Order: sequence, then structure tokens, then C-alpha cells
Amino acid sequence: MSALKPGLGAAARPAEAARQWVAARRRRAPTGELAASALLALLGITFLLPMLWMLFASVDSEPDWAVRLPHLTLNNFATVVQSQGLSSFANSFYLAGVTTAVTTSLAALAAYPLSRRNVPLKRPFLYAILFATGLPISMLLVPTYQMYVIFGWLDSLFTTGLFLAASSLPFAIWLLKNFIDAVPPELEEAAAIDGAGTGQTLLRVVLPLTLPGIAVTAIYTFINAWGAFVTPLVLVSSPEHEVGTVAILHFLGSHGLFPAGQIAAYSLLFSLPVIVLYLVMSRHFSGAFTFGGGVQG
Repeated sequence: MSALKPGLGAAARPAEAARQWVAARRRRAPTGELAASALLALLGITFLLPMLWMLFASVDSEPDWAVRLPHLTLNNFATVVQSQGLSSFANSFYLAGVTTAVTTSLAALAAYPLSRRNVPLKRPFLYAILFATGLPISMLLVPTYQMYVIFGWLDSLFTTGLFLAASSLPFAIWLLKNFIDAVPPELEEAAAIDGAGTGQTLLRVVLPLTLPGIAVTAIYTFINAWGAFVTPLVLVSSPEHEVGTVAILHFLGSHGLFPAGQIAAYSLLFSLPVIVLYLVMSRHFSGAFTFGGGVQG
């Protein structure tokens, strides 16, 4: 029995070392978690402060650039509505609606064959689409402006929406293709056996099952078009076609004097449609696919 004791001691030393290592890791884990939580809290506060300023300054009778409790008033909203009106909001809705409708429709038609068909040079084409998503839109404005001058398309919200749709299309195609890839091909095969053509399969089988993906693509495109500034500033010139992002330039004063309360009120009003759209769509589309009942044994 005494001869076994050294062996038992040698075997116990690694086990004891392992227990000590685990205990040390457990002691260090709360420190790392606290540091990560503190960093995330700091980042959250950094992003929250501008939003708090916008909310407080919009209802403050004496606003400034500090975040403070407001002296409640609605004069800032009344001044914004009386001076600017809501025509710029209607123009932004029209521009974003045209961009979203065109982008989502064309992206669905292009993503389906890329997902389901053996398209020649499909991989290089997908890489080209991915590369196009990173192109800055500002570098395309000069040739686009020259082309719009030639065709007489300047100062039109519809043609401006077409340009925004073209710039949003690569990412929308890439996004929708990934959603269509998740649809089981067996459902399309069953539809083909029943005599459905490609168009019927796309409209009645694939698109209903990819509604969450379509909603994500539409929301992303709408938000980008709603917040577009440089493109409508360059391609639209008449005041009656002015969109909301360009109309905020009217609040900029001289010598650094800006009506902080009116800017905050206008910014809050301009942000509400996007917030409401996100809340409504997130309630109806959870982002998950449901194929229950699609395939029956």
C-alpha cells in the first residue's frame, strides 16, 4: 500500500492544479464581465445623450445645447409646422416609397434565379454584387447628374427614387438571396409536380415564405431612402419637391446661431415615421421562417 502512495500523489497534483486553475478563472470572470458591462454602459450612454437632448430640447421653451430638464412647451412644434409645413415629409414619403417598391420588387426577381438556377458565372456575379454594396454613392453623383441633364430627369422625385433604388439594389439582392436559400427546395418541386410554372412558384410558394426577408429588405431600403441627403440635394432643386432631410437646412442660421428647439422638434418629427414603421413591422415579422404544414408526409 505504501508503494501506491507516490503514484496517488503524482496523480493528485494535476487534479489539484486543475481545480486551482478553474477557481482562478472563476475569480477573474466577474472582473472581466464587469469591465465589459461598464464599457457597454458607457457606449449606451454616449448614444443615449443625443436622443435625450433631442427629446428635451423639442419641448423646452429656452433650449440650449446642454441636456437638462425642459420648461415644457409645444411652441417649437407649432413653429416648425407653421414655417416648414408637412410638404417635405410628403415628398420624403414619396421618394422612400418609390425607392422601396422598385428595389424590393427587382431584388426578389433577381435573387430567385441566383438562388435556384445554375446561372453562368454566378459566383463572380455575386462577388460583383457584394463589391457594389460598398461603393460610396457620392462618387456616382457626378456622372449621374450629367446623365440626368441629358435625359431631362432633374428635379423629379420619381427619377431620384430610381437612382436611390439602383444604389440600394445590390445589397437588397444579396440579402434576399440568403433568405430564399433557406426555403426548402422540396416545396418548389411539389409545386412543379402540381403544374405550377416558375412565376407561380415564386409568387405562391417562395415569396410568402420569405415575407420576413422581404420585410427586412423593405425596411432597410426605406430607412436609407428616408434619410438620404446628398442625392436629393443634388438631383432635386425646386422648393416644392424638397424632402425632409434637405428642408432642415433652412434652420441653419448665420454666425453659429441655430434655433435649437426647432431643430430638435423637426428632428423628432422626422424620426417618428421610421420608429413607427420599425415597431409595426417587428410585431408582425419576428424574422423567423415557419414552414409548418408546408411538407406533409
